[in-house]
Amino acid sequence: MSVFQSLKSVLQLHPSDVALRIPDEINAPAGVEPLSLQRLTLEDQVEWNDVRWRNSEWLKPWESGDPMQGPSMSFAQWVHKEKQSEEAGNGVVFLMKYRGQIVGQLSIGAITYGSMRTATLGYWIDERWAGHGFTPLAVAMASDWAILDPQGPQLHRIEIAILPENQRSKRVVEKLQLRYEGLRTKYMFINGVWRDHEVYVLMPEDIQEPLIQRLQS
Repeated sequence: MSVFQSLKSVLQLHPSDVALRIPDEINAPAGVEPLSLQRLTLEDQVEWNDVRWRNSEWLKPWESGDPMQGPSMSFAQWVHKEKQSEEAGNGVVFLMKYRGQIVGQLSIGAITYGSMRTATLGYWIDERWAGHGFTPLAVAMASDWAILDPQGPQLHRIEIAILPENQRSKRVVEKLQLRYEGLRTKYMFINGVWRDHEVYVLMPEDIQEPLIQRLQS
């Protein structure tokens, strides 16, 4: 197989992969906190802006950025961009909501199909709600949908990259028993610097049952 043929095999999309079939809402099962993952909409603008503004200092150490400093986007432009990403099958942004209130955000991005079927997963939580178990619950809910649900993207691999000093985020993946794969040097642009990240992975063979059951035992 030539290099070109190999690359084509990696990138080729099946017709059913072109658009993500994303539920408007994913609800936690009975036995855990009544958290829901809801798709980002224009109606969320006021509340989302308020939550992000309040958490600007809390989230600043972990914020990724664009080293090329591309143009900033309005909320409406961001929502439109995310809808385009969903339609292209590249990713989705979910808001974590607890009793109708935004408590954080989770994204599944950089989805690749073909012979890889992989994606990255990222998240943040409102400082007011940190320590309530919402983040591991949201990661479990999203991962079960992305890997196990026949209506989801049926991924073979999910990666979560964490700054080595981010102990709170490490506790999320440790609680879910995700597998540590190793250190990636200068993996992501954070606060003006290319930073090393520790990578944790989840694959179908790692979960003989829904991931969320690890939080219910």
